[in-house]
Amino acid sequence: MSIRISPPAAIGIIEEEHKHLSTVIDGLLYIVRAAPNSDTPPDLSLCRAMLYFIIHYPERVHHPKEDQYLFAKIQQRTHQLDSEIDALVEQHANGELLAHRLLDALLAVEFDGLESFPHFHALVEQYVHFYHAHMRTEEEQILPVARQVLNDTDWQVIDNAFLENRQKTNETGERYRYDQLFSRISNSLPVSDSGTLSI
Repeated sequence: MSIRISPPAAIGIIEEEHKHLSTVIDGLLYIVRAAPNSDTPPDLSLCRAMLYFIIHYPERVHHPKEDQYLFAKIQQRTHQLDSEIDALVEQHANGELLAHRLLDALLAVEFDGLESFPHFHALVEQYVHFYHAHMRTEEEQILPVARQVLNDTDWQVIDNAFLENRQKTNETGERYRYDQLFSRISNSLPVSDSGTLSI
């Protein structure tokens, strides 16, 4: 087995996409936590943009490549992470359902008024906890083992899949739209002196 020395491109892409997703979900959490103490109503349009990003970006760009390539290759090489990978794949499916539940709760706020906001707030808290735990498992348990057990040929297949995914979204304009949306979201969020959200 030829162990790859140079960092796999897929790992850099996964980590970058995790950072983008963290920015969005942490921003959503910031909005709902700040709302009770604010003199102005929460920006529901921005919340809707965040939920659009959360629902569409992971499902079209992020999760399929993890499931079909990274996780599948790991399970070809070792079974030590079978239970963790099975749980992550299930979470990918459940995460989309949770995100749609968030969207339904946001629509309730928009149509029924701010008396529905506490329910939306509670669901956001649950979702952010869920998704951060999900990403930590991938970064702290899955990726380190992947570096150990996957060889250069494995990484070539995985890298090509993640890079092809980016090329496809560029050609169709989807990635440009996602990038535009992410820029709009991140530029709309207040940051502390350290450049991070205070949540």
